[in-house]
Amino acid sequence: MTASEAVEATRIAELLVDKKLAACVQILPEMQSIYFWKGEVQRDREVLLLAKTTRAKFAELEREVRAIHSYETPEIIALPVVEGSEAYLKWLTTSCEGS
Repeated sequence: MTASEAVEATRIAELLVDKKLAACVQILPEMQSIYFWKGEVQRDREVLLLAKTTRAKFAELEREVRAIHSYETPEIIALPVVEGSEAYLKWLTTSCEGS
């Protein structure tokens, strides 16, 4: 995901971890994004969020992010995990249980 600023990114990250929709959310420093939106090329500063979650939690995570995000169409994508250490994947799954 991306957010317009670090304050918004932190708010999203804390919500996702508090609600056990993500085991961890990493917030990367500001970057420049160049993208096509409503017929024009846009240039904006954004921060990147990497939320570690399970496939089972994705739909709920997406709903929660859309509810508080400032963007009309926030970037919320899932990338497949091809391999991962067994201990880490167990921690991730356990951390997302119970909500």
